Amino acid sequence: MNYSLNRLVVSLFFIVWFCASAAAQQEPAQKLSPEETAKAEAILNRAVEVLGGNAYLNITTVIGRGFFTSFSEGQSQIPARFVDYISYPDKERTEFISSGIRVIQTNSGDGGWLYDGATKSLADMKGKQIEDFKRSMRTSVENLLRGWWKKENATLSYVGRREAGVGRRNETVRLTYPNGFWIEYEFAAKEGLPAKVIYKATRKKQDTDEDEEVAEEDRLAKPITIGQITAPWAIDHFQNGVQTSRVVYESVEYNKPLAEALFAKPANIKSLK
Repeated sequence: MNYSLNRLVVSLFFIVWFCASAAAQQEPAQKLSPEETAKAEAILNRAVEVLGGNAYLNITTVIGRGFFTSFSEGQSQIPARFVDYISYPDKERTEFISSGIRVIQTNSGDGGWLYDGATKSLADMKGKQIEDFKRSMRTSVENLLRGWWKKENATLSYVGRREAGVGRRNETVRLTYPNGFWIEYEFAAKEGLPAKVIYKATRKKQDTDEDEEVAEEDRLAKPITIGQITAPWAIDHFQNGVQTSRVVYESVEYNKPLAEALFAKPANIKSLK
């Protein structure tokens, strides 16, 4: 299951995850000891097992349904119903219905398209939007646990334990890419389940052209098991410690056949399904 739902958007006005341009978080290179690397790998191996082992690793498609809610100045806005189709490793189509308006956002490899029901427009994704999708895949728990990061020569390291509430601790690992961009993942020390995803991004300040660095964080909660597979059914996203969105699932289906046409851009609005 894609824990961050690849930065859900309700409409072009609800972009809370997709339009972040992650900064290369440069830090001095550190030489890792074999013990540190082995400990980080052990945390990942345990997480895979508690999520379902081979059943989790053998997921090829996910269909998730539920509600997406954006937050403004700490206040929740009107929830939008969504259905999300994922075909690993790099295809996703998310459909939203809010106030009777349908919005579709689709990514497939190096391309993508958008349909905005409010303006009745169908358009290709721009370069930055595609890069944002790729970045969201980079920061996903799936990328970490399935080992896709190894193709990009990222390195895995153990960070240590962190407080996670009264009597609770999280084990933390860090994934660092050659350009310095890093993501930290926290796993519940007791249960082994993914708990948080943390990284930094640069965003444009509102009403200005200036950039600012923003701390991004996904908090994963409400784990539910279907068959052999466990996944969080509630995902809260924070920027600089302030909540900006929430995803709550109603249902999740695994390994259902998904036609390639689902991700292909339609010839025109009339042929949109």
